[in-house]
Amino acid sequence: MRKCQWFSFLALVVMVGTAAGSADDAPPKVEHRFDFGTGPAAPGFVKVTPSSVYTKEAGFGLEPGSQVVGVDRGGPDRLTGDFLTGSVPFSFSVAVPEGNYRVKLTLGDSLEPSTTTVKAESRRLMLEGLTTEAGKFARPTFTVNVRTSAIGSGGQVKLKTRERGYLHWDDKLTLEFNDVRPCVCAVEIERIETAVTVYLAGDSTVTDQPNEPWNSWGQMLPRFFDDRVAVANHAESGESLKSSLGARRFDKIFSQIKPGDYLFIQFGHNDQKEKGPGVGALTTYKDSLKKVVEQTRKHGGLPVLVTPVSRRAFGPDGKVVNNLGDYPVAVRQVAAEMNVSLVDLNAMSKPFYESLGVEGSKQAFVDNTHHNNYGSYELARAIVEQIRRDKLDLARFIRPEIPPFDPAHPDPVAGFRVPASPKANQAKPDGN
Repeated sequence: MRKCQWFSFLALVVMVGTAAGSADDAPPKVEHRFDFGTGPAAPGFVKVTPSSVYTKEAGFGLEPGSQVVGVDRGGPDRLTGDFLTGSVPFSFSVAVPEGNYRVKLTLGDSLEPSTTTVKAESRRLMLEGLTTEAGKFARPTFTVNVRTSAIGSGGQVKLKTRERGYLHWDDKLTLEFNDVRPCVCAVEIERIETAVTVYLAGDSTVTDQPNEPWNSWGQMLPRFFDDRVAVANHAESGESLKSSLGARRFDKIFSQIKPGDYLFIQFGHNDQKEKGPGVGALTTYKDSLKKVVEQTRKHGGLPVLVTPVSRRAFGPDGKVVNNLGDYPVAVRQVAAEMNVSLVDLNAMSKPFYESLGVEGSKQAFVDNTHHNNYGSYELARAIVEQIRRDKLDLARFIRPEIPPFDPAHPDPVAGFRVPASPKANQAKPDGN
């Protein structure tokens, strides 16, 4: 299956740029280099040991509660001669301004094999089951989007109370190291301005769910793109298109989106609950969707409309039935009328569920709306396949090891393996 100390703050952060205040200033270059383990630090790197717990004063460190062991193998290479590992997942954070950051890891052990899965921020899958043989080291890279609620043009996103504690809205970049035996030798982080940013707007089936067992296709999507792409997931549980506009989530996106960036938009689940004169999928919803498309294009962004993913609802014949009303139709109509790229996830999710069967499809869900790791991973694969088939420019950034995908022939559930994160909560996300 695919599985594919602190010396001083200036030693930690290197900022190079022209004096502030010039109209054509480029954002300052921010670099961080950390050597994990209990041996001597490699030149130019800041040491991270099991006692390096994150504090605001230091601006970096292991998240409280991380259980790690430092191993020092010695040898001439200080970077690969030692590492941190743990029998349970552990997390490391670095305080950074909002932006896109390319992360380069050095993973492995000179004496034993290692297997590492990496998630960023609120459980975004970045690296999946990377295994190194004894004496071999891997140096994977990926790009992480970090953001705050402040809007450049003024004001803030109106976050829900629970969101204020989410890792994807704080002022640091957090990496979770997971799997059978993660061996982390080094972490290097560099701010980059050239990455294509894929913005996501949507509901609970899109958002970065912070707790197991809930998951979404949006937080699985980063795994399938190389380090030239950053996924910025602005979706939130319980949101409709109207409420997201009211909370200024789109204002935040439009304050940052640049020519060549993408905005994937998937609503419908919660929009069904909105009532009032003239309110409906083919009226108010459709009009608002058109305005979002227009604004995206006005800012140079590339809109992609996504039909709402189907719920787990079967008819007597074992076929998935539509219980999303005219919302999938409205999205298709806007895509056709405005010549917008369309990912028909509603249509693609049906053969996926049907291939598993009425009972078997439960293995892709936590409830009949929200997916688990397996379900969201397969849906993300379906979206990536549509991007590839439609020949969007974004397709050239799909990682080369990602094979073609047919939703009617998904990956076997028994062979699927993305290790769970430590944080869990059985409380159902907002939305239905």
